[in-house]
Amino acid sequence: MQAMQILTAMVLAAFGGYIGAWYFGAIEGNFALLLFLATVVTGAYWLAERLYFLPQRRRAAQAIEDAAVQRRAELNRMGIQKVEDAQEAKGRVLMQPWWLDWTAGLFPVIVAVFLLRSFLFEPFKIPSGSMIPTLLVGDLILVNKFTYGVRLPVIHTKITEGNKPERGDVLVFRYPPQPSLDYIKRVVGVPGDEVAYINKRLTVNGKAVDTQALPDFLEEDSMRYFKQFEEQLGAKPHRLLNNPEVPAFLQGASNFAYRKNCRYSVEGVVCKVPDGHYFMMGDNRDNSLDSRYWGFVPEANIVGKAFFVWMNFGNLKRIGSFN
Repeated sequence: MQAMQILTAMVLAAFGGYIGAWYFGAIEGNFALLLFLATVVTGAYWLAERLYFLPQRRRAAQAIEDAAVQRRAELNRMGIQKVEDAQEAKGRVLMQPWWLDWTAGLFPVIVAVFLLRSFLFEPFKIPSGSMIPTLLVGDLILVNKFTYGVRLPVIHTKITEGNKPERGDVLVFRYPPQPSLDYIKRVVGVPGDEVAYINKRLTVNGKAVDTQALPDFLEEDSMRYFKQFEEQLGAKPHRLLNNPEVPAFLQGASNFAYRKNCRYSVEGVVCKVPDGHYFMMGDNRDNSLDSRYWGFVPEANIVGKAFFVWMNFGNLKRIGSFN
């Protein structure tokens, strides 16, 4: 048992060290991998507890009970009625040691979180203003992990087909230039589409996307008003922002895959979406680092469909679904 205590302390220290290094920026962490490893490790301890350690403790407790019964019988023959109670000793023997409390004891919770997060719904926090006014900084959202097909965690291999993303869907995906980062944007172009964003007007396959002017939007962090519009890109309308002070010309586009599919000019950009890829844009059109700058999102990078704000601690009215 001493060896198991030392081994468990080392395992917990390794997890703690990884989390600490990630928190302080020494390494680039991977929560999906961390959760998978925690599930495997605690699951191994849980099996060992069920198959070996718990039966061993029960045998020891039964031995104490048998010895107590034999002792009571001997004392009864001697005419001694008052005997010591063995229940306290049995309780101590049956008690789960600390190193199993912190491993096998946590397994049911960890495996539930792992399955929920990997295959059903995953929470995310909106870190930037690129999706204003649809999503605000600080919104805590839920992402549906099965709509576009279930994927295995960590390796991201798809095991069910699901639906295809449609124009207007809000997607969380792994950022193509740095797949360890998760981004959230709106699907503007699907495979085969020609997407044009010229003079701040969106056109898909030669047809201008319907927009209607709305009252100006007050961005509370900067205390500035921005031009707001309603856009009918998919089945349901959504809102977007435009800043007339920002020029239509795009600066800083990288040399991404399929760059030859895009044509840049002083008026904006026109791109032909390749097979198996999607063109993404933020609703805050002049404050969004999106496909106009770093290219197309491969289908393999899709994480899931964002659909619900479950909390915003600064504004509880934000809770609810969104388009």
